[in-house]
Amino acid sequence: MVVALGGALLGFDSAVVNGVVGPVRDTFGLTPAQVGWTTSCLILGAMGGNAAAGPLAARFGRRTILLVAALLFTVSAIWSGLSSGVNELVIARIIGGLGVGAAILIAPIYIAEIAPPERRGRLVSFNQLGIVVGISAAFFSNYFINRYFESLPKEAQTDAWRWMLGIEAIPALLYFLLLWTVPRSPRWLLAQGRRDEATQALARFGSSIDDLPTEETKAGSGALSEFFSSRYSRIVVIALGLAFFQQITGINAIFYYASTIFEKTGASVASALSQSIIIGLVNLVFTLVAMRFIDRIGRKPLLLIGSAGMAIALLTTANAFRAAEYRLDETTIQKMIEDERGAEARGARVYAPIAGETFASRDEFLNRVDALVDAAALPEAEADAFDRGLSDVAKKALVIDGLSVLLAIMLFIASFAISLGPVMWTMLSEVFPAHIRGTGISIAGVFNSLVSWSVVQLFPWELANLGPAVTFLIFGLFAVVTFLFTLLFVPETKGRSLEALEAELVRA
Repeated sequence: MVVALGGALLGFDSAVVNGVVGPVRDTFGLTPAQVGWTTSCLILGAMGGNAAAGPLAARFGRRTILLVAALLFTVSAIWSGLSSGVNELVIARIIGGLGVGAAILIAPIYIAEIAPPERRGRLVSFNQLGIVVGISAAFFSNYFINRYFESLPKEAQTDAWRWMLGIEAIPALLYFLLLWTVPRSPRWLLAQGRRDEATQALARFGSSIDDLPTEETKAGSGALSEFFSSRYSRIVVIALGLAFFQQITGINAIFYYASTIFEKTGASVASALSQSIIIGLVNLVFTLVAMRFIDRIGRKPLLLIGSAGMAIALLTTANAFRAAEYRLDETTIQKMIEDERGAEARGARVYAPIAGETFASRDEFLNRVDALVDAAALPEAEADAFDRGLSDVAKKALVIDGLSVLLAIMLFIASFAISLGPVMWTMLSEVFPAHIRGTGISIAGVFNSLVSWSVVQLFPWELANLGPAVTFLIFGLFAVVTFLFTLLFVPETKGRSLEALEAELVRA
């Protein structure tokens, strides 16, 4: 549980940006592409952490790398909260990403190396539980910090995002201190020839060296060329396939931009943050469900059930956005005019000719509005005021089944939480032979982070240019392919020793 606290920190670090995207965009005046970069830079850092963590953990030990990760989390949180510009913020977030990349790989390796086969799935899933607890904590933290700052004078409200980012320093320091209470991995100690220390560490787990298979006590080079040799081709396909599908189905796009997605359905900022809390709780509950059943019904059935549920949820979300319409009635337009003053009120009157008219898409609505603005020939000041309010007016005009979107997103999160969330990391810690485990998981982790970065970086652009309907359709189709990949290529690893799996998966 102490080691899994690293998962909680990386979950918090990943999800906290959900409440920060809008304020940072407004503070620094960012474009959609810059928003994507500021949000996804954490994953860029994680790729570096993924690449370095495996080899460094093989050389210096699992616990040492986790201690370094804890310090990286602390520095990142404090610096992010104090950033005076977007470049500073990006650098600070990349530093946090290094900690994310290290913790997400090394924590499950450590837990797998101390766990007996019959409990390995559940114990490794503690790391995923930590991640979802961290995600939920970030959503709650953002919500309550936002509420507190809303009660302050308007000029002080702009600092809310700094506290959202900076508060992580407290649990990060706690993690650093607690890590000193856990022993080094006995298997790593044996691989280093430190038999006496391994004996002492094993005694703390109620075990002895005689309980470890001989192959697990042998050191190996774990070279990159060995990883890509034909002997390990099946393992590479399984590992990289799971790493790819875990992210290409859009999980981090939804976690990072949950508030943005819900605002697309017309929700207010406060309502969007509260709905983010709901999906965080769903994630937590169904991760607990996965932990209960991962060693009972197995990894593969959970992957099949989860990927099917994800496909249904994503395609439902796509259909809800496809069926959305844009319409302003006379009452809404009149209220807009009454609520505004001066130039903004005169700008609101531009909408009068389209009262009651229905538009099939946001683009169609905005194109019609552009034509009205050109026809009205508004003075520059009024046109600027009009442009500033256009996004809010589009929300008011949107007619969509918001409940269906919320329920579909909840189904997606639940399905992910019982399948690709915990199962991928569990299987990565199981399928690699001992001597290439560090190298193998690092490579899979880098690939996983690269796919995640691509998805998060492109998501704002996709929403702006393809629209939410097409974006979620793409994610849904990838979920269908995930189901087929699992059915055809993924083996069952439940209750089997690491050595038995190696004998089956490695070619002679």
